[in-house]
Formats: sequence, C-alpha cells, structure tokens
Amino acid sequence: MNIGFEAKRFFTNSTGLGNYSRFIVDALSVNNENDNFFLYTPSNVPGKASKEILNRRNVKVVRPSSTYQMFKAGSLWRTWGISQHPTIDSLNVFHGLSHELPIGLPVHIKKIVTVHDLIFLRYPQFYRQIDIWIYKSKLLHACRNADKIIAVSKQTASDLIEFLHVDEKKIEVVYQGCHSNFKRKLSAQEIEQVKIKHQLPAEYILNVGTVEERKNVLVLVKALAQIPEKSRLPLIIMGKHTPYYQTVVEEAAKLGVIKNIRFLNNIPFADFPAIYQGAKVFVYPSLFEGFGIPLVEAIESCVPVITSEGSCFIEAAGPSAKYINPKRSDELKKTLMEVLSDDTLRDQMIKGSTEYIQKFRPEVISSNLIKAYKTA
Repeated sequence: MNIGFEAKRFFTNSTGLGNYSRFIVDALSVNNENDNFFLYTPSNVPGKASKEILNRRNVKVVRPSSTYQMFKAGSLWRTWGISQHPTIDSLNVFHGLSHELPIGLPVHIKKIVTVHDLIFLRYPQFYRQIDIWIYKSKLLHACRNADKIIAVSKQTASDLIEFLHVDEKKIEVVYQGCHSNFKRKLSAQEIEQVKIKHQLPAEYILNVGTVEERKNVLVLVKALAQIPEKSRLPLIIMGKHTPYYQTVVEEAAKLGVIKNIRFLNNIPFADFPAIYQGAKVFVYPSLFEGFGIPLVEAIESCVPVITSEGSCFIEAAGPSAKYINPKRSDELKKTLMEVLSDDTLRDQMIKGSTEYIQKFRPEVISSNLIKAYKTA
C-alpha cells in the first residue's frame, strides 16, 4: 500500500501530537517494509527524534510547490493544496494524524482521521470561543469525510458519539504507545548524571505535563502539604508553563511547601527517561484526557502510577495503578503515603502495569492500524 499522512506536527511538535505522529509513522514503517509512507508537510526541518525514521527507504517527504513556499501559504496547502499534489493519485490511504483531513481528496483514496480528544467541547471554559469554532469545524469536516475514524481511547470514541453524533460503525479504537527511548533501562550512573545536570534530589515524586488548570497539579500540591514534613518527598513538576503556573506557585507558598517543589521547563526530551526512572512515584491527577501518554511513559520507566478516576485513565494505566478522586487532596495524600511507604506494593504495581501495557507495543498498534486501513 501507499499511505499518505498529514505530517506537519511530525516535524514541528516536540511533544504531544508530534510524538504521536512520529510513533505511528515509526511503527508502521518498521513493521510494514513493503508499504510506502508519504509525509505531507509545509516544513520538513527534522528534529533529532525524526531523523532515523526519515532515513528509511519506504518513508518519503512531500512538500508544497515553490509557489506555496514563496507566499508562505503552508496552511492553505495543508487544507487544499495537498489534494492537488501529483503524488496523491498513487495513494491507497490518506491518514490525518490529528483531527484534520485536506479538502478534495480523490474518491478512490480511503480517508482515515485520528481523533485524540474532544476536551474543547467537554471543557469549553479552557478555550477561546474562536478556537472552539475552528477546532469543531475542522473536526466535523474530517469526521464527515473519513471512511474510518481512529479514536485513541474508548473515552474519545464515546465523546465522538456524544458530542458530534458520529456513527459508531465508523470508529475504531487504536491505542497509542510511547517513544522507544522510554523502553531502555538506564544504568544508575546515567540516571545520576541527569539528576546532577538538573539538580534533582535522590528521591522525588514526579508529575509531567503542561502546568494548566485541566492537568490539576494544584491538588497534588495540596496533598503534599498534608504529608508530615519528615515524610515529605520533594515534588518535581515538569512541563510547559501557562498562567495557571502562578496560581500553583502562590498556593504552594501559602501552604508552606514551595521549598519542596521544583518546576522544570524546556527540558531536553533525551533527559525525560532518566527523570522518569529516577522517580519514586508518578502522580497524574488530571481532570480529563484523551489518552494520557505520560502514564504509559511512567510505566515503561518502571515507576508506580497514581492517577485519576474516570475519563480514559484506566485504559492507559490499567488495573495495577492506583486511582483517586482528582478533587480530593486528602485521598491523594493517603494514597501517596501508602505507595511511598510500601516497597512490596510498589513492586506489585510496577509488575502488573508493565504486563498491562504490552498492548501498546509498536507492532501491535501497527497491525491494528493496517487492519483499519484495509477495512475502511
């Protein structure tokens, strides 16, 4: 098969949707050597994470014509120009990796779109009205025109039916996995070097994700304040800052735990595995996610996970993680102390979770996607 991807984020996003795009192209190109994969992108400056993928014989980059480049009309090309490119007629499948499909794709091409979440509809208070309108318009167009919709979780599939009234027969749930970097067990020396580099303590609680209201890290700060000071481990919060960051800092200062918290921003992706593997426990008290890939990254790093009830969290972390009400700091505090004080429990959580996430292996996801392409 010849398979095309709308691949802007493959090149431009270093986390989130970019990681998903690279994971999918990587998994498919490794496990399906006789198929060809075309990456349609207005910008093809490769990051370190993508160079190995782009060197494969069955992966090809397709860019706009010089006219689009001259007028810096990359967005127009992604929306309409891709469908006019000479390579399009050779495709069997076109896969929009993040909520979008170009206008005017030929009838003979099977059209697939991945939908990650509908948070902008479930929690509109976190978005500008103009952004909600744009996101919804693009997603409605993609869902109407797609032969198959890939939802990254059952939660997202359910939201597509609830909010957009999508025919459930069009939806296929195909989970995502994390970057292969997280699968390598680092030596104690390698972990220690990264700890020294970023001035991290010997033991710590870890949270990873954008510091924004929906991620709900404030409940973790409040839980930390309830732990007796002699039993309190430092908290490392790693992720991009938003205005909510200031709210978290002010509350931490008010509760007297600001000295126990380190905020890490703009950390090289290459250092992520060591920071995960150096943690005593990973806490992810988000209110809602489409999938929650940091949970899989933590489990791959052999770290026990505490996360929220509801949403997709049980799908990502499995039955061996611990689940709490994300609005109850006292419940989180109790669970944190239980996990941190019991080595046997932590080992059981790690073992069970590691077995659970085998379903997110690249070869499994690649096989599921190929089946979806063929049955579209």
